[in-house]
Amino acid sequence: MAIMALNSAATGMRALSQQLDVISNNIANVNNDGFKSSRVNFEDIFYQTLQAPGTQNSNNDIRPVGIQIGLGTKVSGTQLDMTQGSALGTGRELDVMIEGDGFFGVRVLSGQGDGLAYTRTGKFFTNKDGNLVLNSGDGYKLDPPITIPTDATHIDISQDGRVFATVPGSTSPQDQGQIQLTRFTNPQGLIQIGGNLYQRSDASGEPIVGNPAADGNGNLRQNFLETSNTDPVKELVDLIKTQRSFELNSQSIQAADQMLQQIGNLRR
Repeated sequence: MAIMALNSAATGMRALSQQLDVISNNIANVNNDGFKSSRVNFEDIFYQTLQAPGTQNSNNDIRPVGIQIGLGTKVSGTQLDMTQGSALGTGRELDVMIEGDGFFGVRVLSGQGDGLAYTRTGKFFTNKDGNLVLNSGDGYKLDPPITIPTDATHIDISQDGRVFATVPGSTSPQDQGQIQLTRFTNPQGLIQIGGNLYQRSDASGEPIVGNPAADGNGNLRQNFLETSNTDPVKELVDLIKTQRSFELNSQSIQAADQMLQQIGNLRR
């Protein structure tokens, strides 16, 4: 039985090591605007049944309990936390925050999935052609595209996603297009590809595109950014719990090893 304890404790250490990786990633992205933290879910592995509950004993009585020995644990999945991050005022015209549900759609490289990705990060710039692009190094264009006049002196983005630009010689802002948001039936099923970007999967469902402040989408807030929803205090507590659990599993391995050593010494 000590062999089973060794293997069970080893599965615990392996799973806790993966949890430590996730916690470390959450803490590393605590200052990453628009970042969504993840949590690790566990499940027990199958059981060895020595005596099943409900069977009859020698007196034809039904056993109220059985004898089942678990064989450890494993990571069942990592779950995205889609709760809203705090609002950070920047005063910058092309910083846009989503208040509520939804993602900005951006056009990524054609070899990445279907060429579309989704993000909660609202840091936008204009490229040399005046197109609104994401702040990443690759400058992914907003989808559907919006072009800002290169000589615009002021940009206004309404809560429902209308983009207006004021140009020299004009007293009234000009309508430059409509920012749209995308929702998913199961955002937990999105694929994380880095750069604060997600792509759809069969688990997430098809993208549901609509205007902000309509059909369940959140509204937009110009001059603000959504900060990371990582809670440093919670992550540090989880880090300590993970470390202590790892130590307990290692002690289980030491105890099982000592038992096997004592059994081996019986032959001497």
